[in-house]
Amino acid sequence: MVENANQAEIAGISDAVAVERTLAGDRDAYRVLVDRHSRNIYRLAYRMTGNRHDTEEVVQEAFLRGYQKLEQFAGNSNFGTWVYRIAANYAIDLLRQRKVDESRRAAPAKATGDGPELDLLTRVTDPGPSPERLAGSTELAARMNAALNTLSPAERTAIVMRHWDGCAIEEIADVLKSSGNATKNTVFRAVAKLRKALEPFVEARGAARAIGTES
Repeated sequence: MVENANQAEIAGISDAVAVERTLAGDRDAYRVLVDRHSRNIYRLAYRMTGNRHDTEEVVQEAFLRGYQKLEQFAGNSNFGTWVYRIAANYAIDLLRQRKVDESRRAAPAKATGDGPELDLLTRVTDPGPSPERLAGSTELAARMNAALNTLSPAERTAIVMRHWDGCAIEEIADVLKSSGNATKNTVFRAVAKLRKALEPFVEARGAARAIGTES
């Protein structure tokens, strides 16, 4: 009963108190931070990497680095935002390494079935069929995955943070270590590339609906 009461008390503490307790040697307090923020970090990592293996690596590494660098954490900032940036930076490194490895192999990547979620389409507007009706399409999923894989690590990071997580340009610029204007251009390029990649498919579906041949 006492142990359960202690666990309940720890689970209800604020992030700031959890950080203080962790620095004082209370590992259970850091577990509270992990439980509280792991879902957001997992979502970010999956959208950036596109597969579960890399996602798990990003999540584990982000919280490990957060624990190791906790003394550097500025108490007047938000822990969730801080560990989010750690995860984003690590995912960027992972994506860059993946690009290097792929260029060395000089072989086309195979579809894994673990492609990114398609809710990005709800943010990238298009005059064609509604994103909701396209979201269930296997072909669209393959095209989206292929299009995302053509983006540079910076472009992929920018569009995930901006159009999936709604981050401000300043936050993205901080992660990319870039200026605000340069970051805006990075987001614009990424959106333009995705629209161009999806345009033939969207037009074909629109034409099929118009003549009544779409199932």
